[in-house]
Amino acid sequence: MSFYDILGMLGGLCLFLFGMNFMGKALERRAGNRLEALLAKLTTKKLAGFFTGLAVTAVIQSSTATTVMVVGFVNSGLMTLGQAVNVIIGANVGTTATAWLLSLRSVGGGIAGLFRASTFTPVLALVGIILYMFGKKDRKRDTGEILLGFSTLMYGMEIMSSSVSGLSGSAKFGELFLLFENPLLGMIAGALLTAVVQSSSAAIGILQTLAMTGKVTYGAAIPIIMGQNIGTCVTALLSSVGATKNAKRAAVVHLSFNVIGAVVWIALFSVLRRAVSLPFLERPANLPGIAVSHTVFNVLCTLLLFPLSDALKYISMRLVPDSKVPEKTSELDERLLNTPAVALE
Repeated sequence: MSFYDILGMLGGLCLFLFGMNFMGKALERRAGNRLEALLAKLTTKKLAGFFTGLAVTAVIQSSTATTVMVVGFVNSGLMTLGQAVNVIIGANVGTTATAWLLSLRSVGGGIAGLFRASTFTPVLALVGIILYMFGKKDRKRDTGEILLGFSTLMYGMEIMSSSVSGLSGSAKFGELFLLFENPLLGMIAGALLTAVVQSSSAAIGILQTLAMTGKVTYGAAIPIIMGQNIGTCVTALLSSVGATKNAKRAAVVHLSFNVIGAVVWIALFSVLRRAVSLPFLERPANLPGIAVSHTVFNVLCTLLLFPLSDALKYISMRLVPDSKVPEKTSELDERLLNTPAVALE
């Protein structure tokens, strides 16, 4: 891998992260009124909160953004801690939509090729720039920004793929990912990567790009995916600094859910790997395969912990006890300013 390939990879990564951030913020603004309607329908029922979190995250393409908003809602008194727990659990399933979206890059030729990202991305970019430059209404401009953001992140992923393609013949690169087949090392690597880029969706995209070299096996990819769920908690924890006790508890619920889920399933994964022969773990991972692994892991975490949502709430209340002095809630939380409709509500 040459110096110019490294520059290309860094440039592609910057475009990818910018596009994802740009698109996410535009999606939040564009979906503001719908978010308001969804939140208005929230009840104390677990399934209502779960599907709200799933739907909102699938729309704005970021569980981190959803969780930060939830922290803001709780801080403003718009949402109770009990409601927040269920929304956060739903957000962990909704975030898997991004990996499936990025998997469109692997679609083959023929009629299926029409659905390949490289085919329709230029069209989306053209429509997006027209709406952004000539749209007179905010909704049209926001839609333009969504399309431009998506086009930018896909173009950044394309540049990264081209830059790392030379690694497919690198024995050292293959040996590096053999290290991550150690479940603990893989989980730590996934957590650190996600903590740095502050987005599990972005981290999944980077992993999918590296998988295109053919050097990333499922045995390495799965622990990394599990670790990414832990790393994504950093942003929500930072967001809760200076917030009310309940807002801090919402961030702790997010952390508890992801840490407990990752520890339980990584332990079971390690035991199964030693006890049973799993040949597919030695196979090179592809884009859809990583999306499937990401979805299955988050669904398994939900099946494990959704019935225990009250226990997660109890843990957060024990870790963040009530203060003796009554707290004041803020009527307008700065975390909600990207969605003015919800902020004003």
